[in-house]
Amino acid sequence: MGAKSRREMLTMSSVGLGALALHSVFPMRTASKTRPHVILIITDDQGYGDLACHGNPLIRTPNMDRLHGESVRLTNCHVGPTCAPTRAALLTGRYCNSAGVWHTIMGRSLLRDNEITLADVFLENGYSTGFFGKWHLGDNYPFRPEDRGFQEVVRHGGGGVTQAPDIWGNNYFDDAYYHNGKPQRYEGYCTDVWFDNAIRFIQQNKNRPFFCYLATNAPHSPFNVSRQYSRLYDENDAVPNANFYGMITNIDDNIARLEKALQQLDLRDDTIFIFMTDNGTAAGFRNGQGFNAGMRGTKGSEYDGGHRVPFFIRWPNGNLQGGRDIERLTAHIDVMPTLIDLCGLRPPADAVFDGASLKALLSQSGLDWPNRVLVTDSQRVDHPVKWRKSAVMTDRWRLVNRDELYDMTSDPGQKNDAAAQHPDVVAWLREEYEKWWERVSKDFDDYCEIIIGSDHENPTCIVSHDWHGESVPWNQQQIRSGMTGNGFWAVEIARDGKYEFQLRRWPIEEDMPINSSIPASSPVPGGFQYPAGKEIRVTQARLKIADLDITIPVKRYDKAAIFIMELKAGKTFLQTWFSDDENQSRGAYYVYAKRL
Repeated sequence: MGAKSRREMLTMSSVGLGALALHSVFPMRTASKTRPHVILIITDDQGYGDLACHGNPLIRTPNMDRLHGESVRLTNCHVGPTCAPTRAALLTGRYCNSAGVWHTIMGRSLLRDNEITLADVFLENGYSTGFFGKWHLGDNYPFRPEDRGFQEVVRHGGGGVTQAPDIWGNNYFDDAYYHNGKPQRYEGYCTDVWFDNAIRFIQQNKNRPFFCYLATNAPHSPFNVSRQYSRLYDENDAVPNANFYGMITNIDDNIARLEKALQQLDLRDDTIFIFMTDNGTAAGFRNGQGFNAGMRGTKGSEYDGGHRVPFFIRWPNGNLQGGRDIERLTAHIDVMPTLIDLCGLRPPADAVFDGASLKALLSQSGLDWPNRVLVTDSQRVDHPVKWRKSAVMTDRWRLVNRDELYDMTSDPGQKNDAAAQHPDVVAWLREEYEKWWERVSKDFDDYCEIIIGSDHENPTCIVSHDWHGESVPWNQQQIRSGMTGNGFWAVEIARDGKYEFQLRRWPIEEDMPINSSIPASSPVPGGFQYPAGKEIRVTQARLKIADLDITIPVKRYDKAAIFIMELKAGKTFLQTWFSDDENQSRGAYYVYAKRL
């Protein structure tokens, strides 16, 4: 944790908004009743080419297309190549690497506790704040959305429905989700549920400024969607994945529902409405099939197809409308300082953003905007590696993986390496990367500790998804298979006292013995089906935490191995083992920790 706590940082001031913040071109809004509402929609794994308005002849997105026609569009906007890193940067205005998030699992998707979020700032400035959908920045205190500035929360667990931290057995249809931290069953398809609850939140807060962050898990895999949508694409051989496209069309229909609600509530014109996605396409372009807007790479790639995304912003009362393109280089890190500026909010004291307010750029497309150098990368390891899957970007150039150089003005498909022809540009961009690395790498050796025994969450269920280790079971299918793997959790004991730890192979919702198998689930639309849970043989359980290392026997029908111990407050590591008589072992996928 940094030198200042989040509460200290939340003391507001009128500091500048990033290195490129410019003078305001809109009148400053100070009275809360005159501040605009804000809706930020981010979809999951939908790429720049997965919209008809971007030239895709295969997909049906009439409502996204209409929004595109009514918005100012950032056509050279970049994010992280995968999910959680994009979300960390989006919500902090800082590079994800600085914020502790450079992976989607392994405890490296947890947003550092000392980071101030966009929701924190809106809340401190008198806004109502709501979050709906995919969070992917931590499922335990102090990382949950309700810990990070959101008052109303409906979300799934982990990085997607069916992942290990998600409620057991969820499959996109009639699932249970976390409502303000408590499991609650919902009727309907996941995307419909997120929009239902977002619309309800908007209706309840129509008379005061609100910030609604709506992050769909669709169209992330598994590609589950009703036949109503997948059949639109089934018979077109050019479509790479009918279910994937169907999930996007379902999102499109929900955007129409949201737009109708805004019209009926007379909120449309004074609402800043943003639509964007979190990385390149996951299934809209494969082996030359589909559409990728001429870009190289898809989700996870350091080439533009992995991190260039759509970004539409509409605010009629703020003169942000009319279908206008801005081609200058922008990024996810610009969103927080931009919204602070547009809404006339007081930012946190001593705020330093890596991004810049785009207010002047949005209002004057011909503005003499300074040249920028931005960096994105895809680490996906426990400890970051210099130059790994990286892109150093300017309006004109991309330096990829330290050695490849592409001139985007003449080679937007990144087919011709121009490094040999422009060694001066390579040297310059390498120098810029070195400065960036020095800035973002200062806390790489630190961990983001899950807090055990806090009044905010007790008991705490920690899951193998957040192990630090080489082989990490991060979804429920892997847990059913009995995947062999292990790692440690970085934890903090909240206070001195007696603690109970229950080590489980199956979550409490399943409530089955450690050594039992379970049947397969029934298939859902899209063909997804959980496999049968494999039986494993466990005869002893071991728990290691702080200076304690304890082993106990496990009987044939035990549902949990239970340890009770005295612990001192402080940061430490927790690791578990389930072993058989032949000393073959794996970690406990679920640990329920409770301060007694």
